[in-house]
Amino acid sequence: MNDTVKPVDETDDSLQQETLHKRPIKSFVIRAGRMTTGQQRGWDECWQDWGLALEQGSEGFLKAFADEAPRVLEIGYGMGHSLVTMATNESNRNFIGIEVHRPGVGSLLNEARLAGINNLRTYCDDAVEVLKQCVPDGSLSRVQIYFPDPWHKKRHNKRRLIQPAFIELLRPKLALGGVIHLATDWENYGEQMLEVMTAAEGFENIAADNSYAPRPDFRPLTKFEKRGHRLGHGVWDLLFTRVN
Repeated sequence: MNDTVKPVDETDDSLQQETLHKRPIKSFVIRAGRMTTGQQRGWDECWQDWGLALEQGSEGFLKAFADEAPRVLEIGYGMGHSLVTMATNESNRNFIGIEVHRPGVGSLLNEARLAGINNLRTYCDDAVEVLKQCVPDGSLSRVQIYFPDPWHKKRHNKRRLIQPAFIELLRPKLALGGVIHLATDWENYGEQMLEVMTAAEGFENIAADNSYAPRPDFRPLTKFEKRGHRLGHGVWDLLFTRVN
C-alpha cells in the first residue's frame, strides 16, 4: 500500500480549508516522518544526480537520461522497492517516479544506489503539478499507479486520484500505444477505476473481456500484496492503451 497518505477525519482542517477557499482537492496528505539512516544516505548521496525538481520544467525531464530509451512514469511509489525491482529487470527502459513522502524518496534513492542502477530518477512533488509543468506530451510509454490510497470512506471518495479529469491530464503525456496500468486491492476502487477508464476518451482496454487484467509479469508482488494473498484479499489490475 502506498505510504504517502493517511485517512483523515470528517472534521479534518484541510478538508474545511479546501471548502472555504475552493482549493483543488488533493489525493494525498503529506505526513511528517523522520528518515532512517539508509533513507537519509540515499537522499544525501543520490538526490543531486537522480532527483528532479519542478522548477526544472520540461528541460529537466528531457535531459534526465543520456539515452532515448522508452520512459515509464510511476506515480506514488511508496518506499520504492517494486520500482527499483522493475528498473533493475527492465534495463532497456528509463523509469521516473513521483512521490510526495520524503522518506519514501530517500528509500528509493538508497535502494537504487545499492542495486547499482542508473535508469531511475524521481520527483518529490505533487504528480499533478509534475504532469502539468514537466512532462512533455507523447513522452511516456507507460504510466503506472499501484495501490493508490483508496480513501475508503464514502465521504472521502472525492480524494481518490483516479478521476476523469486526472486521466484526461495523463492521456496526452502518453505516446500512442502507450499504456496506463492501475492496480488496487480495494474492490470498490477497482470498480471506480474500471468505470473511469472505460469512459475515458482515447483509451482501449487491453483485457479481452473489457474488464480486469491478470497481473503482468513486469509488476512485482509487493509485501502488502503477498500479505493480502495470505489473507484471501483480491487485487485488481487494469491495463488500458492509448489509441488516439
